[in-house]
Amino acid sequence: MIYPKIGIIGAMDEEIKRFLNHIDNPKTVVKAGIQFYEGNFYDTKVVLCKSGVGKVNAAICSQILIDTFRVGAIIFTGVAGALHPELQIGDILISTDCMHHDMDATALGFDKGMIPYDKISIFKADHQLINLASNASEKWFKGHTRKGRVLSGDQFIADREIVRNLHEQLGGDCTEMEGAAVAQVCSMNEVPFVIIRSMSDKADGSANVNFAEFVVQASQHSYQIVEHMFKNINPH
Repeated sequence: MIYPKIGIIGAMDEEIKRFLNHIDNPKTVVKAGIQFYEGNFYDTKVVLCKSGVGKVNAAICSQILIDTFRVGAIIFTGVAGALHPELQIGDILISTDCMHHDMDATALGFDKGMIPYDKISIFKADHQLINLASNASEKWFKGHTRKGRVLSGDQFIADREIVRNLHEQLGGDCTEMEGAAVAQVCSMNEVPFVIIRSMSDKADGSANVNFAEFVVQASQHSYQIVEHMFKNINPH
């Protein structure tokens, strides 16, 4: 599949700074208070933006990318907390699918994470984008890349018991605050997506020590992966 225009999202300034420095002739457009930067990145049209933290911000940003800028795919990059016991700080997770871990209608008889009355609650990433991201990550971080499920919720997880439950009950490999919202919007609009997360902490209470230290390093890792993806995403 050819992707004529691709949206790139990060939640924080650090997560988009390197991309902005390498986009050719960026044009700034403001929608819903969000700055969108249109330009070219390795001969592919891109729209870069900082969504802000949380699922609502991510959903609004994604829908604008699709409706206003007509992107044909979305890549979200950033940091996350590891849930899978084999994931270590600095490792990379490429989404196979995404799910809302804070969707809880169990009192109505629904399984945790299931969206009541919706046909889909688990949102699958695009196979081609998964492979491009995984190959790029293995090039730079061989042996430190994993494919798996991204769990999202408007909570910063810092409790070992919650970590264990999210991994065992929902099959989550990492937890963050935006990916599933991006995934749901993309799924509803039939737009391919992939989420790329660098592990900044173990989601176990040590984030206040690790997060600030690793967010800059993680952002560099994400940039290296996406840069390599773009070198191969639309073969000439």
